[in-house]
Amino acid sequence: MLLHELAHARSGDKGNVSDITVIAYEARDFALLRGLVTAERVQRHFSAFLEGGEGAVRRYELPHLGALKFVLDGALDGGVTRSLNLDTHGKCLGSLLLGMDIGDVHAPEPEPEPEPSPEPNPNPEPESSGTRSSHGTRR
Repeated sequence: MLLHELAHARSGDKGNVSDITVIAYEARDFALLRGLVTAERVQRHFSAFLEGGEGAVRRYELPHLGALKFVLDGALDGGVTRSLNLDTHGKCLGSLLLGMDIGDVHAPEPEPEPEPSPEPNPNPEPESSGTRSSHGTRR
């Protein structure tokens, strides 16, 4: 499965740093993304673009948005305005990340059905020996 089947991305760049935010289409998929799209995996995915193949990749989790933000240092060949390379802009890297194979992803197991509640007792025993008035207060 490719990442774009579960998420979309927003990205940008500043100097020689690119940031890519991966946002789950469905909130329920955020936990799956959190487990599968790690900083190490993103670093391997972009090893050809990162300085020396080992530039730093930091991941920030934004669970309230269902998003993961990745900051890639040394990913832009010196920066957009300094490079003659047309392909290493932040938006291009965001699209490349969405093409990452995240492996076989199975739908989460369905929640087990709750145990049926016991049948209500048609003749419940009184809670105490006191009697109740019509307002429910004990006499």
